[in-house]
Amino acid sequence: MLVLSRQKDESIMIGDDVEIVIVDVRGDKVRLGINAPRNVAVHRKEIFIAIQKEKSGNEIANNR
Repeated sequence: MLVLSRQKDESIMIGDDVEIVIVDVRGDKVRLGINAPRNVAVHRKEIFIAIQKEKSGNEIANNR
């Protein structure tokens, strides 16, 4: 895992076309802005896991 320090209004680039901007820092919470192409899905991890579980359940149901 790469660990970086950033301040408000600073960015991190992932590849050539995904930018993560530190929008705000308040106490122990950090607000992020994410600029990515439309073909790149961006989800909170808990939502991503729920989507993966739903896909797995649908694949199992379709194979019966």
